[in-house]
Parts: sequence; structure tokens; C-alpha cells
Amino acid sequence: MFGSMMVDWEERIDMRRMREERCAKAQQALKEAGVDALFVFQYEDVRYITGHRTHMGPTFFFGLAVCVLTQDDPPFLYTMDELHSRKRATWLQDKQIRTAPALGDERGIREWCADAKSLLGSKVKGKIGVDIWTPDLMRILPDEFPDADFVDGVKVLRKAKMIKTKDELNCIKMAYAFTDAAMAEALNFLKPGVKECEVLATAWHKMTALGSEWTQCSNIVCSGPYGAPYRRFTSDRIIKEGDMVIIDIGGCFNGYWADFTRTYLCGNNIDPTPRQRELHQEAYDALWACIEASQPGNTNLDVVAACPEKNNLGGVLGHGSGLACWELPGINSSYGEAVTLVPGMYFSLEPYAGDPQLGYGVRLENNVIVNRQHRVEEVRQARSSLIKRVPRTVLGLLTRAGILRLVDTRMKLGV
Repeated sequence: MFGSMMVDWEERIDMRRMREERCAKAQQALKEAGVDALFVFQYEDVRYITGHRTHMGPTFFFGLAVCVLTQDDPPFLYTMDELHSRKRATWLQDKQIRTAPALGDERGIREWCADAKSLLGSKVKGKIGVDIWTPDLMRILPDEFPDADFVDGVKVLRKAKMIKTKDELNCIKMAYAFTDAAMAEALNFLKPGVKECEVLATAWHKMTALGSEWTQCSNIVCSGPYGAPYRRFTSDRIIKEGDMVIIDIGGCFNGYWADFTRTYLCGNNIDPTPRQRELHQEAYDALWACIEASQPGNTNLDVVAACPEKNNLGGVLGHGSGLACWELPGINSSYGEAVTLVPGMYFSLEPYAGDPQLGYGVRLENNVIVNRQHRVEEVRQARSSLIKRVPRTVLGLLTRAGILRLVDTRMKLGV
């Protein structure tokens, strides 16, 4: 992967091209759905259409930024950071940047509706997609747009977002470079006597120092008996020698998210037990079965079917990602709709194996890109030797499970 700076001696990520292609894809999705306009309240989708970046918090802020998009007109952005956007978002004309609405207040909603109507013209009588509904919006929008036919706006955009452009995929790979470095930093720090939260802080520091905008979720460092049943958050637990430690982290580059998971054995000169090897191998085999099923022409349901049910934790085997941490295609056993895998799709696969009686848990997560050569591309990431694909006949030579241990703060393959 190339560096994150812009240079004159090779082509890297073309941000202008990416913005233009994303907006064009969104407008094409409107045309294919027969939708005249879209009211977008989800921040990540506002960014997808306009390239707008603002304050990203850990919870949803309704009205932080809003977009109005039609089939043919440039998008209109409503933002709290109006002055910032006018100065720096030079690809947007002044008339496209507007004052953010107060969507928690009825007067604010009606004022925003009046402005949106002035932009839409005759389209106020057409089909309008809305991605988020609140009780107030459900009451006020039909009142302000009495001739409109309101439809689910999420369904309009999700097809366009599911297939990534070249530049989007390169942003994702850059986010993985951040996360790769953070995983290595966390692993170098990991030793008996440190807290889970200290390991996570080390990873966060590295990602932020490299330029990560935010973190994929709260992120997970889960050790010892909390691996089974699996506890999906980080605590202040002190990690002990011999603990299995699950690290699930992800950085962010230009809004695009990384997310992968490794399981390590903590200690000096510690060999994994037979049961630990067995569980790691079980998760490893499930992961590669899913990767092998992630071929163009197969469906998300084929991928789910490739995983043993016992390794599909909570039925959520994986997920797509992009400007949102969780997007389609859904790799989920509760999904009934089959989505055919096509080039440009990108998603994670994260099987799990655990033994609650012993408190041993293993989660492995890789991410794949469906490409045009009728094969699947694994996104390269930290310590690939942990679950590197090798011929089944030589797995025994690599201790089958391939569990890593720490020796003098460095890791080597357990033998």
C-alpha cells in the first residue's frame, strides 16, 4: 500500500474523482428507484454525497448535517459548520451550503421544510426518500409536502454504496494500514500485568498519531475468562500470563473504516494448551471456509452457509463497511434476502470459537474484496502469519492452530 500523502510521482487516491463518482452513483440510484429527491439525515451518507466532514461523536446527533439530493441537481448541504464549509469545501457552490436545521424543534423542522421546498420546485409533488424518521418528522413532513409520496430512503442508497470505487477501496486499505500499525503496537505492549484498557490506549494512540479520524467502535481488548462467553468491550482487567487475548480494533481514513480481529496468547515461553490450539484451528478453518465461499456469483447466504453454526456468534458472521462501520452486504444468518457478490464489494468475516467451561475464546476477522478476476482478495493486515493460508498438509508443521505467543515482548509462531 502507498503512503497517505499526495505526491507527484505516482497516482494515489483522487479525492475529487471519488467525491464525483459517489454523488453520481447516488443520483443513478435515485433514477433506478424512480425517486425524485432524497432527504438524507445520516451523517455518513451526507458525507458520501457531499464530501462534508464535521464533528464525529460516539452517538448519533440528529441534524448534525443534512443533505437534499435530486436526480440531476448538485446536492444541497445543511450544516452546523457553515462558515468552515464555505471556506474549505470549494467543490460546493455557495448556494449549495445552507444553515443546519433544528430538527429537535417543530419550528426548526418547518423552517427547513420551507427552504427544501424552495430548492425542489415541482419535485415536491414527486416521490421523496427519507432515511430517518422521528415522530415529529412523520407528522410534519406529510403536512408540509402534502402531494409527495414518501418512501424508504435507506433502500435507495444502500445499493449504490455496496459497490466501492477504486478510490474508496484505496481509502479502506489505508485505514487498514493504520490499524495494522496499531495492532503491532498493541502486541508489542501486551505482557502480563498490563490492563486491557492500556493495550487499547496504545493502539488508539498509534492510529490517531497516523491520522485516524475516529475509531470503528469502542474497540475490544478481551482477555482470559471473558473470551467465553465473549464480552465485546474493553475493561480494566489486568491481563495474566497464559491468558488468551482477543484484540478487535479499527481506524478510519477519510471516513472509511478498518476492522479486524486477532487472538494472541500472552506470556513468556508459554505454549498453548491442546484445547487452545483446537479452538484457534476451529476459528481458522471457519474463516477460510467463508473466504473460499466469497466468490463472485455466490451470495451472502452462501457465505453464511459455509460457516459451521457453532462458529457464527449471535448469527452475525460479518458485515460490509464503508463510510458507515456496518453496511451491506450483510453476512448474517437472520437475513433472508440473497445478495449476489459482485466485483467492488467489500466485507468482513469474523467467526468465533469458544469454550465457556474453560473461559477460552478465539475470534479471527479478515476482510475481503470481491474483484474482477473471479476470485476474492484478502485485505492484507497485521501479522498475517497468524492466520496465513497454508496447505492443509503442512498445517501440522505450523502447530495447526498457528497461535502466537509472546517471547521477550516479540511474537513467534507457537511450536
